[in-house]
Amino acid sequence: MNGGGPPDALLLAKAHYPVTTLGPGTRAGIWTQGCTLACPGCLSRDTWDADPGKAVPVEAVLGWLASLPGPVDGVTISGGEPFQQPAALAALLRGIRAWRDDRPHETIGLDILVYSGYVYTRLSRTEATREILDMCDAVITGPYVDRLNPGGRHPEGGSLLWRGSANQRVVPLSPLGRERYGALAGIGNTREDAGPRVQVSVDEGPEGRRVYYIGIPRRGDMEHLTSRLERAGVRSGDVSWRP
Repeated sequence: MNGGGPPDALLLAKAHYPVTTLGPGTRAGIWTQGCTLACPGCLSRDTWDADPGKAVPVEAVLGWLASLPGPVDGVTISGGEPFQQPAALAALLRGIRAWRDDRPHETIGLDILVYSGYVYTRLSRTEATREILDMCDAVITGPYVDRLNPGGRHPEGGSLLWRGSANQRVVPLSPLGRERYGALAGIGNTREDAGPRVQVSVDEGPEGRRVYYIGIPRRGDMEHLTSRLERAGVRSGDVSWRP
């Protein structure tokens, strides 16, 4: 893990609301920029390169979050690799927790889920990353392994749901995390939803229209989707899941 940029600026790839495919309920999604892990088969290659010119103040991200119309049942942070900018990630999580604590008490509990390509034992080694873990309700850890994404189903029968490959570990870290993610971690008997799922986001920007696929597709889903679109006369152009 490297040090990332200044603690008050986050290398941001994208923020999106609503997200319904990366955690329970209706969520805010924040994707960081920069990842040196380079897992083969990663669908988010567009987030690998870190561009300091696209850093944004953490306060700006928190302002976006506070402006959302709701409902917001949780915040999911992915990447890129969030833990490669630990100071900014810690500042962001402190801000999210402060915002959560200020919300009306009658609203449903809001959980914080963070994805990392590092294994949990590595994340728990240092004081800086342990501080980050203490601010999360759950983490999903481990590198993406393409051969362990067997069509969205674990070889032994359980649903991968919000995991990309069967080696990845769901770690609840708080009472709320155990309530919402305990079944995926083998805690309790809550039935898992069928998954994974993908949603589509279309953004208009200075470089033209970009289509984002948000979620955890099954292995081969994206090539199948691209093929179907091309047969219908819709060409994908550059796509992030191809080298």
